[in-house]
Amino acid sequence: MQSSPYQPEQARPASPGGVRMPGAVVFVLVVVAVHALGTAFGGWAVVEENRSKQEHGQDLLMPMGMAWFLALFCWGLAALLIACVVLARKRRGWVRVVLIVCLSFVALSTAVAFLGSLASGAPNLATFVVAGIDVAALWMVSGATGRGYFSVRSPASPYIQG
Repeated sequence: MQSSPYQPEQARPASPGGVRMPGAVVFVLVVVAVHALGTAFGGWAVVEENRSKQEHGQDLLMPMGMAWFLALFCWGLAALLIACVVLARKRRGWVRVVLIVCLSFVALSTAVAFLGSLASGAPNLATFVVAGIDVAALWMVSGATGRGYFSVRSPASPYIQG
């Protein structure tokens, strides 16, 4: 019997793995993908700023070797984050752990950046919003929804509540 595209969502299989990805996990993966792109851009920006300063005879931000090390580190971290986003569909437990560690670091960094903007007398509302989004993403992936989705021993139901 052929499946109709007009069947209700609960009657159709959710995904190849049999478990539909919760909206909270999709939100976390979008946040992580955006951070990965920003991290890759940040690595490139450090090297380019150093090159520009070097061409104009100005003092470098940091030694060029350190700038390249930082850029390579950023690019490797961005690649790891993108790999986690891609492999999240396979529900690997280590993906959740990497997401928790990286989101913890990012949430802490953005919170410190906001506190630094407050201390300088120019509060940055965008940094505050990003810190809030990071904390929400961390809470979602480390909470019951993330644990339930990335658990190897997930519920028998192909739909996770939450």
